[in-house]
Amino acid sequence: MTTHSSIEHHPDLAEMRNRFERVTSTPAAQAVEALALITGLYLAASPWIAGFSVLGPLAINNLIAGLAFCLCMGGLGTAYERTHAMAWTAVAIGAWTIVAPWVMAGEMDTTRSVVSNVITGAVALCLGLAMVAMGGRQRTGNAAHAARTTRTTP
Repeated sequence: MTTHSSIEHHPDLAEMRNRFERVTSTPAAQAVEALALITGLYLAASPWIAGFSVLGPLAINNLIAGLAFCLCMGGLGTAYERTHAMAWTAVAIGAWTIVAPWVMAGEMDTTRSVVSNVITGAVALCLGLAMVAMGGRQRTGNAAHAARTTRTTP
């Protein structure tokens, strides 16, 4: 009879957790997460702040997109190793926010809604890309370090 050890004790999994712990503990990652939460909250409340709440479909869209953005980016600091792919979702939400006033049914493209959505969407997109880059930079840095340390000199 064979017994299988738990994946929780696999050395690669432990190394990945340590790597993501280092990424999320940096001041830059914490700043990105804080700015992302503020951006998501603004996006959710923007129809009432910027004054286009009468555009019902866009107001509901922004409320849902803002809350989703907060959930995606808010979970990164506490469980980055399980949610780092959600940073790509945050990028998609940012891109959607930019184009939403033009692609939603009805006339949603008022000056207030367009300015608010384009600026907020661009900020959300950049913050999502920043979080994606932080994870990729750490992974690339570890690969380069591993390549240097495994080389043998004649």
